[in-house]
Amino acid sequence: MNPSPAPSRTVLPGAIHAEQDGPVLRVHLNPARQDDTLGIAAVDALLALLDDLHDRPDVRVLVLSSLGEDFCLGADRSEYQAALAMDPTGGALRRIVDKAQRLCQALETTHAVTIARLHGKVIGAGLALAAYCDLRAGADTCRFRMPEVGLGLPPAWGGAMGRLVSEAGAARIRELMLTCGIFDAATAQRLGILHEVAPLDQLDRTVAAWTRPLLRRSPEALVLTKRMLAGYARADRTADPSLLDAHLLTAQLLPAAQGQAPRVP
Repeated sequence: MNPSPAPSRTVLPGAIHAEQDGPVLRVHLNPARQDDTLGIAAVDALLALLDDLHDRPDVRVLVLSSLGEDFCLGADRSEYQAALAMDPTGGALRRIVDKAQRLCQALETTHAVTIARLHGKVIGAGLALAAYCDLRAGADTCRFRMPEVGLGLPPAWGGAMGRLVSEAGAARIRELMLTCGIFDAATAQRLGILHEVAPLDQLDRTVAAWTRPLLRRSPEALVLTKRMLAGYARADRTADPSLLDAHLLTAQLLPAAQGQAPRVP
């Protein structure tokens, strides 16, 4: 006898807005300000939610989107400066960046199939977050950018460099990271960063076209396939230095905290 479907419920922890409809959990970034950056509160809330999923096998699909005007404009660098001001040794900042890596790893390894629903600008940490989702759909008006080098920083959020190289190829990611160039949804699809592109008013339909068949699949087969795919992807990242990302970013920002802040292009 099949178990009864889980009741719908909504969770509003503040930095994110989560609502469950049976086996589908829709999680929205819920920016408190107008700049749509990804702050520590959102990272903490997403980590707690993904950790909670270990005890919730009823959640089969997780759709990640945003309630803001843009999906995400990157990490909140003002929080980095505040962490350095509070702890000049850089320990607090390293802990913040370590959380970003744990979040991305949790997205990659959760049993639920993760779908990124993207709109507006998808920049820096926002692109990293999306890259760790299993499937990615974006509005045809999306614009993407990896701005870190232009800000005087290494691309060290969430260990995303290895993931992006694995998904899109080293040559194009090298170009986009070094030049900080803006690229559109069609380019993102050619690179494999987006699987599907649709007009914004049809984006939910595109996500639903994935969700419906996924819910008909065997949960065990889906989880095993996810684990196998993650294993093969990691095989290409055996020398992945992403565990050093927190130290790299802190080492770059510490001198800036003592003198002039990195220039914004």
